[in-house]
Amino acid sequence: MPATTPIKNHATPGKAMLASVTGYAMDGFDLLILGFMLPAISIEMGLSSSAAGSLVTWTLIGAVLGGVIFGHLSDRFGRIRVLTLTILMFSLFTGLCALAQGYWDLLAYRTLAGIGLGGEFGIGMALIAEAWPAEKRNRASAYVGMGWQLGVLAAAFLTPLLLTHIGWRGMFLVGLLPALVSFLIRRTLGEPEEFVHQQRTGETLSFTQRIRLLFKDRATSKASIGIFILCSVQNFGYYGLMIWMPTYLAKNFGFSLTKSGLWTAVTVIGMTFGIWLFGVLADRFTRWKIFVSYQIGAVVMVIVYAQLSDPTLMLFAGALMGLFVNGMIGGYGALISDTYPVQARATAQNILFNLGRGIGGLGPLVIGALVTQVSFTAAISLLAAIYLLDIYATLFLLPKKQGHGDTLGAIG
Repeated sequence: MPATTPIKNHATPGKAMLASVTGYAMDGFDLLILGFMLPAISIEMGLSSSAAGSLVTWTLIGAVLGGVIFGHLSDRFGRIRVLTLTILMFSLFTGLCALAQGYWDLLAYRTLAGIGLGGEFGIGMALIAEAWPAEKRNRASAYVGMGWQLGVLAAAFLTPLLLTHIGWRGMFLVGLLPALVSFLIRRTLGEPEEFVHQQRTGETLSFTQRIRLLFKDRATSKASIGIFILCSVQNFGYYGLMIWMPTYLAKNFGFSLTKSGLWTAVTVIGMTFGIWLFGVLADRFTRWKIFVSYQIGAVVMVIVYAQLSDPTLMLFAGALMGLFVNGMIGGYGALISDTYPVQARATAQNILFNLGRGIGGLGPLVIGALVTQVSFTAAISLLAAIYLLDIYATLFLLPKKQGHGDTLGAIG
């Protein structure tokens, strides 16, 4: 008989949203404060640009491993139970970063924190898909994506205020806050009814069987490859821009930490609006066409932004660039949930997104290397080319059908 999870009360849409958004917001907060702290960490530890960028890269590589592990565990043992575990692991090792004595132990803590971080996105998106009506799945998934941006905005505003007083080690201690959040979530939320029903009536699958569902036929295999490409491009562009943007603004335009934070925050506001708008449009119109529109916008705006030299124009152009570059994440959770069945949903979410995040983790490393060879402007301009690959994947690999509870696994 398949194992069942003890239930206090089924996950309501509101409580499921709270659980998913708060967890993902903490992740966004952690990764952006790392971007702001890289100069201070580099000075204290004598790190090169490439070594500093690798702290982000290995956090994201850890997220790939965590995504694989926790996606399967979530499909096997429950969304809420495993979501809590990921937040606790992420919080613990983020806090330990404050005690790092050198590059290698800091790198180890960042990697282990990344393993915890890896479970957040996929489990939260699976939870939302199963707690919200299918016809509102795109906007609900977009709300979760906006949670990350809320965390990023908090980092953009708080880091300039706190960093000079508590240092980069003190900022890492702030990462312990998710432990309290995870405790509160675990006490008040049960599993979604759709998941519980599947656990009680369906077959218990092994990890290998879940992976096979991602490639069960030609249509599903194409979809998996296409989603992987989208997630890779999304993360490469996002981390390549966001991790180095404060440094880009400081070195090219002499911005202070506070001013860099403000300009970055405006870009993030554009991203947040773009995610919300994507969810609304995708529920109302055809999702794949919205993807293509955003991808074309990303190509144009990254090129335009890299050529600007007027700070005021950069402020507004940054918001518009953010809308297109990161707004697409508003559709990934719903796209993956629509493509795979319940018994492999979190596995698919976490593996595909976090493999993409692992590739995307090369973004800061590549940008850091290009900066030493050419310039910040040239390095950021080159990012525009990757969105052409996104357009190809959307047009020729992704399923055009969307929503209302149907999956490729069900119709393939």
